[in-house]
Amino acid sequence: MTEKFVPEITTELRKDIVRVPEVISQASGIRIFGKKIRSIIFTTDIAIVCNNNANAVIAVYPFTPHPAITKGIIEAANIPVFSGVGGGLTQGTRSAYMSMFAEAQGSIGVVLNAPTPIETVQQVCEVIDIPVISTVTSIYTPIDEKLEAGVSIINISAGKKTAETVAYFRKKYPELPIIATGGPTEEGILATIEAGANAITYTPPSNGKLFSKKMEKYREQERTETE
Repeated sequence: MTEKFVPEITTELRKDIVRVPEVISQASGIRIFGKKIRSIIFTTDIAIVCNNNANAVIAVYPFTPHPAITKGIIEAANIPVFSGVGGGLTQGTRSAYMSMFAEAQGSIGVVLNAPTPIETVQQVCEVIDIPVISTVTSIYTPIDEKLEAGVSIINISAGKKTAETVAYFRKKYPELPIIATGGPTEEGILATIEAGANAITYTPPSNGKLFSKKMEKYREQERTETE
């Protein structure tokens, strides 16, 4: 089957964006409130949030969740945002309040860390009407009770064993929506998709690395102009 031509509209100022690997388009996607999501960029950097071609943003970070961070990312993004609401250090009522705030600000879903106790999962699921996503770090992460409590998507981040972990949970739950990290190579991403992931999270280069690359380009232009 011949691949359909897809016209692309951009401008000179907006063409230099972070692009997710093309192979992610082979994922089935997860349809949430009518929007099909295949590629999810993993960042809290506002500049990258504003300049990428992913279908959504997953905004989780290694600090206690704060409304100002959630609000800033959602306001800057022009794509759906999955907001981290704790579950490890931050639990219980605070996670439930953060979830309500995230929904009110426009999040398409909330993400709970792997250690989240079942009581916190229940509190969050009781107060919001957007998907609750539970992070999975290995095949040993317990999710049965969490699914029963209302979790509707799992987010697998198991390092080098991510594809293996995806395959394990896909076999156990044939129809469960699964988001997973794909790794830095197209081969790794494809292996994760083939294992059963419906959507892929992509970690972009840091702002520092992107800026370094651009500065090298500027320096090369200067050398060319002076020769």
